[in-house]
Amino acid sequence: MQSFFARHKRLVIFALVAIAAIAGGVYYWTSQPASQQAGPGGGRGGNANRVQPVSAAEVKRADVPVWVSAVGTAVPRNLVTVRTRVDGQLMSLHFREGATVKQGQLLAEIDPRPYQVQLAQAAGQLARDTAALENAQADLARYRDLWAKDSIAKQQLDTQEALVRQSQGTVESDRGQVDNAKLQLTFARVTAPVGGRIGLRQVDPGNQVHASDTNGIAIIAQLQPMTVVFAVPESYLPAINQRVASGEEVAVEAWDREQKTRLAAGRLLTTDNLIDTATGTIKMKAEFANKDSTLFPNQFVNARLLLGVRKDTLVVPGAAVLQGSRGAYVYVVDGESAVTSVPVTPGPVDGGLVAVEGKLEPGSRVVTDGADKLRDGAKVEVIAPEARATKPAAGEKKPGAGGKRRREGAPAAAAN
Repeated sequence: MQSFFARHKRLVIFALVAIAAIAGGVYYWTSQPASQQAGPGGGRGGNANRVQPVSAAEVKRADVPVWVSAVGTAVPRNLVTVRTRVDGQLMSLHFREGATVKQGQLLAEIDPRPYQVQLAQAAGQLARDTAALENAQADLARYRDLWAKDSIAKQQLDTQEALVRQSQGTVESDRGQVDNAKLQLTFARVTAPVGGRIGLRQVDPGNQVHASDTNGIAIIAQLQPMTVVFAVPESYLPAINQRVASGEEVAVEAWDREQKTRLAAGRLLTTDNLIDTATGTIKMKAEFANKDSTLFPNQFVNARLLLGVRKDTLVVPGAAVLQGSRGAYVYVVDGESAVTSVPVTPGPVDGGLVAVEGKLEPGSRVVTDGADKLRDGAKVEVIAPEARATKPAAGEKKPGAGGKRRREGAPAAAAN
């Protein structure tokens, strides 16, 4: 036996210490008052008999808009790359980067001299062929007179008529060459095809530019109006189509990335003709006046589409709706300052309010803050939200009241 204790000395000591700790815990638990032995659930915790400070709000009836939220991108109504239509040396630019330009405004000039030479050549060719036509027409008039006098053969007259027609065709071709040369000379002046905000220049004066250049000279984005493209689940499509078919304007709002600031309000412009089978969504396009230019091309926005309005429905603050194992519920404060959990079905959200369905009455109060320690039947004291942070529950120590207990009869410490 002595050898057994010698070999398992540490194990025996550990077992004795554990038994002593368990016995002390049992003694402490059984010696406490019944009110302190209670725990969470079933009304046994120390909080079960305490009055809990909470904040509450009234249940109201209101019209709640039904919004469909989606992620979107701002897209210009027109986005045009300004390119030269002729090849040549870029002589000058007539715009300021980032400025607003009007349709038809002169933006750049290409060296016009090669096209002026082409125009002069085409005009000379036209003059020469016109003179040849006039000579052929004069000969034709003489041949007709001689043929009438039976002085020449009919074949000679026919040949001259064919020569006149050939000269007429040559003159028409020369006129086309002249018009083409004038057009090329016009293209040497590059104008804005649309109005909008012009971006950074892509080429500097002095460089050779070509009609086939990918980057062009600059890009113009039409900012007013601006469109936003976003995708919504296909399940909303029937309701949206119904509103569009009725001729009713469908409102759309654009919000910033944090969904704190509304950037613009507009209307639904159109929907795509295909549903994306990979995501189960359909693209939609909304139009915004954008008079203050708050929407910028390729800007990320949160779009909200107004699907409808739920009339005269029960609403509660969003903070009052809690989630449990049996679903959503709220704590209702009765006339005796006790709370009861009531199951609800949350609906659309409008700001801080949530539309709910359940056994609630307008005017009843629901707990909005301080519900984490509540149980059915718990007593509460409704206070202002700003006071709840500093008011402890009944029987609890105030913040900073911890530390050693002052001996009975000892003088209190002087306040600082």
